[in-house]
Amino acid sequence: MGVLNVTPDSFSDGGKYDSVESALDHARLLLIGGANVIDVGGESTRPGAPRVAPEVELSRVLPVVDALVAELAATNRRDVRISVDTMNATTALAAVSAGAHIINDVSGGLADPKMFSVAAATGAEIVISHWRGFSDGMDQLNTYLDLAAEVAAELKLRIDAAIAAGVSRNKIILDPGLGFAKDMGQNWELVARLDELDKLGLPVLVGASRKRFIAGALDTGLDEADIESGQINNGRRDLATAVLTALLLQRKLWGVRVHNVVATNDAIAIVEALRFAEDGKSGQS
Repeated sequence: MGVLNVTPDSFSDGGKYDSVESALDHARLLLIGGANVIDVGGESTRPGAPRVAPEVELSRVLPVVDALVAELAATNRRDVRISVDTMNATTALAAVSAGAHIINDVSGGLADPKMFSVAAATGAEIVISHWRGFSDGMDQLNTYLDLAAEVAAELKLRIDAAIAAGVSRNKIILDPGLGFAKDMGQNWELVARLDELDKLGLPVLVGASRKRFIAGALDTGLDEADIESGQINNGRRDLATAVLTALLLQRKLWGVRVHNVVATNDAIAIVEALRFAEDGKSGQS
């Protein structure tokens, strides 16, 4: 899943793709790199980010979705799907009506109680993330007794709510919500215990790309303020993300959400080559 932020204030690439032309150009690069899904977002969820009015978000997202739908049709790319990264049911409905296939709701339906109804009515797949509050207050909501077990339990409640609203179980994808109401150490603990989510029996999407816990591992001497100020650049974050992704794909995941698709696919290719060689060796008499 390639990230396409059409925002002025996203933490790593805000303002770079906030016109339809620049967004479409970047989507093309993501597709050349091997993206299977383009995830279009019009509201930043970086730590401390303020909310954006739904009509502003929609004005950013919908023209890009329209342009992507036309581009994919013109190039006969039926293998590529469009996702909309939103917490607003109105944006989700408009995007799916325009041709998006997936609703990626980082709030897991908590920010807008109509979200699950939209998913049910449209038949779109929906990514339900673990979430405890909006970006401007989530860092104060990271108290856990058993992190992985509590994340799984809270996701189970959201699964039940979605199904009660009419969403088909086979349309649900789970996301552990890395970076949301979790400090750097807690994010790593959750990555190491994704098996807790596997117990829920649904596909899992992981979005670790460029996040501060990735940068924190690259220089343990930096505090979170240094990390947020960009002391670890995107190139280093992308390489680290690619390594983590390759390691995670030794388990079963539905997908990974990344900014740098080329680096990620390169890392996956190396792991797969090694796995193929090991399988061939184990098959020798």
